[in-house]
Amino acid sequence: MYLVYADEKGNVYDHASLYGLARSADMIVEIMKDELIPLPEGATLVSLPSTRPVGMNPETGEMVSLPGDMQAVGALLPQGFTRLCLPGYVKTDKEYKLPLFGYSAVVWKDGAFYVTAEQSDSPSKWNPQNCDRHQVKLGVQRMTEQYPENRLYQHLSNCALGYECLTSSNTFLNRWEGGVPVSYSCNAGCFGCISEQPDDSGFVSPQTRMNFRPRVEEIVEVMLEHLKTPESIISFGQGCEGEPSTQAKLIIDSIKEVRSITDMGYININTNAGLNDHIRGIVDAGLDLMRVSTISALDDHYNAYYKPRGYTLANVEKSLRYASEQGVYTSINYLIFPGVTDREEEIEAMIEFAKRTKLKLIQMRNLNIDPESYLELIPPAQGEILGMKQMLEIYREELPDVVIGSYTHVPPQGLARPKFAKA
Repeated sequence: MYLVYADEKGNVYDHASLYGLARSADMIVEIMKDELIPLPEGATLVSLPSTRPVGMNPETGEMVSLPGDMQAVGALLPQGFTRLCLPGYVKTDKEYKLPLFGYSAVVWKDGAFYVTAEQSDSPSKWNPQNCDRHQVKLGVQRMTEQYPENRLYQHLSNCALGYECLTSSNTFLNRWEGGVPVSYSCNAGCFGCISEQPDDSGFVSPQTRMNFRPRVEEIVEVMLEHLKTPESIISFGQGCEGEPSTQAKLIIDSIKEVRSITDMGYININTNAGLNDHIRGIVDAGLDLMRVSTISALDDHYNAYYKPRGYTLANVEKSLRYASEQGVYTSINYLIFPGVTDREEEIEAMIEFAKRTKLKLIQMRNLNIDPESYLELIPPAQGEILGMKQMLEIYREELPDVVIGSYTHVPPQGLARPKFAKA
C-alpha cells in the first residue's frame, strides 16, 4: 500500500518504499486492507496544494513526511461510494483552505490505485463517464430552442455545460433525476455552501447561485418535459440555488398544475426542512419524495455548520415526521466526514433521529470541505471514534428497514405515494 504523491506540476508518483497513511479527523492513522477498493470509474485524482504527504516506513513504523515541493494526493469519488478516510497529510500553510471537495485517501497497490472507500449504492447512474457530453449539448440546444423564453432552461444550460452538473445534464437528457431550481434566497448560512459564501470566509464558491425568481409556467414546462417515464424524478433544491421551500407558493402552484396534467414520475424536494408550514403545504400539494440535508442529529454540531435562521433541528424533525406520515418517501442527505460522523455520540443520536422520523433512506454523502476549517468549527468528540466502516455496519444492523445508499431512489414497489391526475 505505497504512498501516492504529486509534484508541483501535478505529476503523480508512487513511493518506492513508504506506505501510504490516512487521516481520521486530525489524527494520522494506518490504512487497513479491508478499507481499500480499486479506484472506481469516474473518480478523479487531485493534488492538495499547501500540503506535505505523510507515509510510513514499514520496517520501523516511523511516520515520514516528504520534503521539498511534493504534495499530498486525494481521490474525489463519484456518487455511490462512501469515503472511509481522508488523505494523510500535514499543511505547510495553515492559513490556506483547500477547495470545497471531498478528499479520500489513495494508495498504490498491486500495480493500481486503491482508495479508502466502500460502495454504498449502484454507481452507474451518477458515473460521469455515463453522461454523453455531446448528447447534453444537443439536449441544451433542443430545449432552449423549444422554450426560448424560459429562463430556467437558460440557467440550467450553464450548469450542464459549464459546471458539467449531472443533475442538470439529466434535465436535458430527459432521464433519471433532473433539477428545477427555484430559489435565490436561503434561511441558513451553511459553512460550506457551494453557491454563496461571505467575502471573509476564505472559500471560493464553485458554483454561481441563480439570481431570478422563475414564473410558474417556466417551472411547469421543465417539470412536464422531464416527467415522461414512470421512473423519472424532478427535484427542487439544487446546488445552484438557496433553500427551495422559501419559494413555497411557486412550488405548490407548480406541483398542483403538473399533477392536474400527469401522474407520471416522482416530484422530489432537496431541503433543509426548517420551515414547517412551507413544507406542510408542499407535501399536501402532492410531493412524492423529500430529501433533507443534515450533518448531525446533535443541536450544537448542526447549528455550528448550518447557522439556521429562524428554525431549529426540532423543526427539521417535525417536517420529516409530517412528510413520512403523509406517505412521502423520506431520506436524509447525510454529510459525512471521517473522524466526526463515526463518533459514538453522533451515531447514537442519528439512529434515534432516524427511528423517530421513520426515515426510509439515508444517503451517505461525502462532505466537501477544508478539513481543518471544519474541525475548528464543530464541537470536539465526546466519545470513542469507531471508524467509518464500523459505523456503516452499525447503521445496517440498528436500522434494518432503512436503506443505506448514496442518492435519491425511486421508492420500492408498495412504498410509492398514490398520485392522482385529472382524467
